[in-house]
Amino acid sequence: MEVVALERTLTELDHVRLLNLIRRDARGNGSAAHPGAIEDILENAALVPSREVGPDVVTMYSQVVLQDNRSGQRNTLTLCYPADAEPAIGFVSVLSPVGNALLGLRVGSVARWSTPAGDEKAAEISAILFQPESSGDYAT
Repeated sequence: MEVVALERTLTELDHVRLLNLIRRDARGNGSAAHPGAIEDILENAALVPSREVGPDVVTMYSQVVLQDNRSGQRNTLTLCYPADAEPAIGFVSVLSPVGNALLGLRVGSVARWSTPAGDEKAAEISAILFQPESSGDYAT
């Protein structure tokens, strides 16, 4: 199966914070999508100042609507740091497989990830309901 790399855009602030997070957790805690997944994203993403990120880009603490490609089911998730993760209420860690898949993508992109059980999932980002930067919050 060919893996297609998707263009990702990160704010400079999110990039620095995520680099610091993985450096603190250098031992790894098993929560990343696969070893090196977040590092690959950080290394290859386009970086922009927070004030210049497009309103259609998934940044940290963005609330997104995903539509499952197979079932058509829609879910609302908020991308957060591990300390704030509460999957039962839709707060997913950036280090989780789905969080990794969402980071830096745009509305209309298809996020792909594997579940802990090994199932392959895919969902289109159909909307961003909230993005901190679009609300004038450049420091969250």
